[in-house]
Amino acid sequence: MRTFVVVGNLATTTPDFSLEDIPGTSGRLDILCRCINSAFVLSHGIRRDVEVYLILRKGPCPKTVHLLGGELRHLNPDERTTAALLKKALALEADSQWRRSTPGIFVRAGDLADLLPRGDETAYYLREDGSDHRGEALASDGTFVLGDHIGLSEEDEAFLEGLGTKTVSVGPKSLHADHCIVLINNELDRNEPIVRDGPVAPDEMGPRDERWTK
Repeated sequence: MRTFVVVGNLATTTPDFSLEDIPGTSGRLDILCRCINSAFVLSHGIRRDVEVYLILRKGPCPKTVHLLGGELRHLNPDERTTAALLKKALALEADSQWRRSTPGIFVRAGDLADLLPRGDETAYYLREDGSDHRGEALASDGTFVLGDHIGLSEEDEAFLEGLGTKTVSVGPKSLHADHCIVLINNELDRNEPIVRDGPVAPDEMGPRDERWTK
């Protein structure tokens, strides 16, 4: 299971925002909607082996929304539909226990510190000045932490450092969080074995195919 954790510093923890003006009324929840779509949406389906945690901080207390690819329903590529699903989740009363909103979407009270375990060697913090991710042999079941347009605070970074999280970069330029997720998904996809429905003719084999015939 691939895991993406996205921190929304100004993202609302209440459903009191307009679907007609998501960026202006929700604390840039639109950024998190794009991250959801980048994490899950494929050309003709969604990824079932991915989960996303959204940390929402603009409200009386932080909330965490969990989206689980294996159970997700009603997710479409547009931001408005995704925001509507989040709106329904945020309408629930949240405490320390997960509550199901719609299939594959859960919510509870909590912040980043309530989510990540200490000493997880497959946890990565994505930041521009991190080490090149292609030199890290990323874990296929890794946890990838990203900030929104504001980034993570010094306190967040100190917390991640204390956990032993590796700081990695997806490239030399500063990118949007949703674009970083696309690149991580692509990198992990390319490192997976090729699964075919039937035998492959020798003249159809590429360098990676040959590994799976031995």
